[in-house]
Amino acid sequence: MQIKPLMGRLFSRGREREVRLGTYILIYLFFLLALYSLSRVVFYWYNASLFPESSWQGKARLMLGGLRFDISAIIYTNMLFFLMLLLPFRFKFSRLYYKVLSVIFVLTNAIALAANTADIFYYKFTLRRTTITVFSQFQNEQNGRQLLSAFFADYWPGFLMWGALIWMLVYLTRKVRYSPSAIQKPWVFYTGHFVAMAAGVGLMVAGVRGGFRYSTRPITLSNASAYVNDYKEVNVVLNTPFAFIRTIGTTQIKKVAYFDNEDSLAAAFNPIKTPVPDTAGMRKHNVVVIILESFSKEFVGKYNQHFQPGYYTGYTPFLDSLIGVSRAYQHSLANGRNSIDAMPSSLASIPSLSVNFISSHYSNNQINSLASLLGKEGYRTAFFHGAPNGSMGFDAFANQSKFAEYFGKTEYNNDDDFDGIWGIWDDKFFGYFADKLSSFQQPFMAALFSVSSHHPYKVPERFGKQFDLSDRAVHNTIAYTDYSLRLFFEKIKKEPWFKNTIFVFTADHASAEVKYPQYRSLTGAFAIPIFFYSPLFDSTFFDTENVIQQTDIMPTVLGYLHYQKPFFSYGRDIWTGKEKPFAFNYLNNHYQLFDNDYLLLFDGEKSSALYHYKTDTLCANNIIGQRKDVANAMEKRIKGLVQQYNNRIIENRMTAVQQAVSI
Repeated sequence: MQIKPLMGRLFSRGREREVRLGTYILIYLFFLLALYSLSRVVFYWYNASLFPESSWQGKARLMLGGLRFDISAIIYTNMLFFLMLLLPFRFKFSRLYYKVLSVIFVLTNAIALAANTADIFYYKFTLRRTTITVFSQFQNEQNGRQLLSAFFADYWPGFLMWGALIWMLVYLTRKVRYSPSAIQKPWVFYTGHFVAMAAGVGLMVAGVRGGFRYSTRPITLSNASAYVNDYKEVNVVLNTPFAFIRTIGTTQIKKVAYFDNEDSLAAAFNPIKTPVPDTAGMRKHNVVVIILESFSKEFVGKYNQHFQPGYYTGYTPFLDSLIGVSRAYQHSLANGRNSIDAMPSSLASIPSLSVNFISSHYSNNQINSLASLLGKEGYRTAFFHGAPNGSMGFDAFANQSKFAEYFGKTEYNNDDDFDGIWGIWDDKFFGYFADKLSSFQQPFMAALFSVSSHHPYKVPERFGKQFDLSDRAVHNTIAYTDYSLRLFFEKIKKEPWFKNTIFVFTADHASAEVKYPQYRSLTGAFAIPIFFYSPLFDSTFFDTENVIQQTDIMPTVLGYLHYQKPFFSYGRDIWTGKEKPFAFNYLNNHYQLFDNDYLLLFDGEKSSALYHYKTDTLCANNIIGQRKDVANAMEKRIKGLVQQYNNRIIENRMTAVQQAVSI
């Protein structure tokens, strides 16, 4: 029986149709490929603004390239189903056996398609396909039911789509089944089915490996780059079940040997920082680091006057006023894309490259941080986060980085101020934060991680329409958190400790809810505020030249305090000028290195793109062919960064206990 006529009659009225076993397998395979392709089309359409413009030929290449990964994912997820079909025994033709097979088929593919469907909506938050790390990122959350309710309310079309896909799976099992074998002679039956099983297993192996050649290695996420013109498009080619399965059990980090001796490696990048001795000794000022949830630069008026000079107001009037009397930077970047990346980057100078440090196999490594280093100098150290204790593993990392105290929702101890999903409302928790700081003996080092400016972007009802400033909910919650910061500063500015304190403001990561294409580019995806405010400063400025990153916070603060001991950092002291400005992060399976003018993309083996990101804000003009001198110099530095990152994390060498090299 031919497949095409049968597929054409598949959804016609009538009884179920029986076909040969081989035809049955092909029908089910092609049907699943159609559902995966449909999911990819919807994924691309829904997130079109996050991908570059492409010709029809380019779009077709993405879709056709995706079939290779779909076949692999389908075989992975349907391994049991296919193996049960290939068993060389007659009992597989019984009605009961077929029903069991149908249940397995529907359940396994419903789960796989749920992952694909969820990523249609979740992708804008991470800019990558979901992998196995999603479990470790959310394993400590206690608000699963509330989150599901919120996601259902906002993304109900996704649930409808998933329901429709499940209905199609069930309908297929009721319309098409395989017929019993007509072969009567046992030796012919068993010989034929053993051969068919061997051939089927061979085809399955080829499918998951991505090809028949002996030299073909099992395809992984990086193979998607072969079908794209822009690195963002790899996420169109991939599917979520494949990305999830191919990251199970992987360490994601491998040792590299770009440099064969420590001297040349240290010349490229040295994470061991040795301060210049200061006879005046250490200045024990208080340090407060405030990490704001999802605060993209786009929301802050001060950073965007080049869009609408004199008219761009944004949604942060208080932060704008504070930036005006701070040490701030136009080109400030996050080192990660997730909330769990912010604490290591901002407080311990550990970036997120190919792994999220908190959720990785290396999360128990010995590290240094602002809390551990200043705690040894007599500072009281405390971390504040209004979410339920255990959320995102923040309390565990706070403990690992030697914060002596943790203040979360449990310590706040008033569920009347709980937003019902993420944590204590920002204005309430910021007030609690202020009261606690005022009770601390100086010197102290404290960090706060806000919660309210997070999806589903709610504002307390008690404010009425005060923050109804935009038709986009994220803008209203940004304005509310900014207002909460104003209340916080009004409460602390007359406290005796205030004038002896340096405040550092940053965001955990850039928001997915941005409007301008510049903030969806390779640069904009990491564009966040980072600025330093203190009554102690004898000068303030708004720097439009130098690039900075979250990992620069710790060495800069330590430098300002005249900290005297060696320490470990993947950043630099931005106020001494001893190291050339740089920032680096990881996106679409590429390392990104920024200097004051250029952005280099490096895949671990070779550099593939170079952009002058200050003038080419969309990173659309690859100039690596014209500026190989720049690319070669930057590649040397990124290789040093990657080797120092990968090898030291694997070897658990992330402190300055070894002999330091002076910078």
